Parts: sequence; C-alpha cells; structure tokens
Amino acid sequence: MTEGNFVDYVKIYVASGKGGKGSTHLHREKFIEKGGPDGGDGGRGGHVYLVGNKGLWTLFHLKFARHVKAGHGGDGGSARSTGADGEDKYIEVPLGTVVRDKETDEVLFEITEHGEKRILVKGGKGGLGNWHFRSSTNQTPRYSQPGLPSEEMDVVLELKVLADVGLVGFPNAGKSTLLSVLTSAKPKIADYPFTTLKPNLGIVSYRDFQSFVIADIPGIIEGAAEGKGLGHYFLRHIERNSTLLFLVPADAPDIKKEYDILLDELRRYNPEMLDKDRLVVISKSDMLDEELKAEMKKQLDKDFKGIPYMFISSVAQQGLTELKDKLWQMLNVETEE
Repeated sequence: MTEGNFVDYVKIYVASGKGGKGSTHLHREKFIEKGGPDGGDGGRGGHVYLVGNKGLWTLFHLKFARHVKAGHGGDGGSARSTGADGEDKYIEVPLGTVVRDKETDEVLFEITEHGEKRILVKGGKGGLGNWHFRSSTNQTPRYSQPGLPSEEMDVVLELKVLADVGLVGFPNAGKSTLLSVLTSAKPKIADYPFTTLKPNLGIVSYRDFQSFVIADIPGIIEGAAEGKGLGHYFLRHIERNSTLLFLVPADAPDIKKEYDILLDELRRYNPEMLDKDRLVVISKSDMLDEELKAEMKKQLDKDFKGIPYMFISSVAQQGLTELKDKLWQMLNVETEE
C-alpha cells in the first residue's frame, strides 16, 4: 500500500431504495365474472449495508465512489404476485471504521469484526395490494398502499487503525526505523521531520508463529491536541492501541520532559489514553557507553517510577529481542490472569 493511498476519512452519500407500490388489480378470467381483488404487494426497497473486511487497511476505494444508492422495490402485480425486492448495496470497510451522521456528528456504530454486517439505511417497505383490504362489507377494494419512501443520509466514515502497539514520539525519534527492523514494513525514512505522513502498519513475528501489529503514528509535536502539525489529525489512530510505546532518542536534552509533553498531548486529546499500558523506549542508545548508560539509569529510575523503560538501538540491532518479549508480555498479561 503506497502512502498516497492511505485514506482514513471519507464522506459519502447513501440512499436506500423506495418500496414498490401495491397493486389494485381485480381478477378477470373466462367464466369468472367477479373474481375479486388479487393485487399483490410491492417489493421492499434495497438496504445499504456496511461490511467489515479484514483484508482492507484503508478507505481509499471509497474516495471516488461517494454516492451509493440501492435499488427500488418493484410494484405488485396481478394474481397476488409480489414485486421484486430492490437490489441491496454492500460497502466493504476495514476493521476499526467508525460511522458518524454528518449532520448531527452522532456516532452510529463501528465495524470491528471481519464479516460484521450492519444496515446503514433501510429500504422502504413495499405497499400492500388490494387483496389485503377485502372484507365482507368491502368485497372489491379499489385501492392499495404506496410503498414507503427511501432513506438517505450523508455519513462520515473514519478509520481508527486497529493495532496492538502504537509508536508515540516526536518527529525524528526513530519510529520508522524501529518499525522497519521489527517488521517487514518499508516506511519512508529520512533525516527530516514528518517523513511519516500516514500511519504505517507492520506485523511483528514472535515465537511459535505468533504475531502482533504495531503502528507508527506520524510524529506528535507540542500543541498537536490543538491541531498543530500532523499530530492531531492522526491522534485518533492511537485510541485503538492497547499499549503505547513512547520512543525518546538517547540524545534528547531531557528524556523525562519529552515524555511528559507527549503524555500531555494525549491527555488533552482524550484523557482515556492515560489508562493504556505504557512503555518508554530510549532509542539510538548505541551512542551511549556503559558508564553513561548507568548514570542515565539512576536518573530514569527516579523519573519513571512504576513505568517500564528500556534502551534499544534499531541500527545496531541492540535490545530488539528484549523489546519484543516485553511487548508480548504486556499485550498478553490480561489474558493470562
């Protein structure tokens, strides 16, 4: 998937089909003068469904198909024949798609499982034919019901990436490099801020053919919660991660201060972020000698009480196995209890 094809926010117009009208037919046949009413019912209008598909990672396929209309129901016929149902429309979306009403901004539902099917707009019910309205006092009803009208609405589809671990850090912290060595993902890497313009996903292979998904979120800068930089636009992707990996480079002027700024941006965006498991990873630690590392550990033990931290180097491949072990342990601690 190329970076330009990552679309995580689309607005679409959807309309169901209207119901077919019932028939007011009266039965006519040789030797049967007064056959009575035999008008059939109209068919129902088509529904518009949203369906979860784990094979999709983006909403790109909806970028150029923003009007989705289901088919109308057919009209009822003679001999109590029911009109055909309108054609249903199915919109496939990736897991983690949240659906909002564009007018009210109300969250309607979200798709989180493969094959999950939810009706977005219902087709109109078909009208009853005159056969339903016959009675002893009204043996020849010459009326039937019209079909119910279609429903239409503008909806916003918003993708929140479903990953187990979210990489949180400032631009140039080394998130893309870490993702490239832990997984087979090939993110764009260069020595300037905001190389990552879209979330990158990678699958980390673990022991015994197990795996977990890690997401590199575009770098957060101070003020991201107010909409500065790219951070605010992509903070929603971190909401879905169960564990947050804070990546701070070893050459940062103040590791604790960088961590506090990142944490504060998450808190201002959504306070529930602070309930997630956290792991602080000091990257680029191949530039530290053992003596300097020991001094830093003394300070970090004071700064990060109760929060696990570790040193790694993506380039020198140091501490990566330990990092995988720690993440796997954090992700599976609840299921073991």
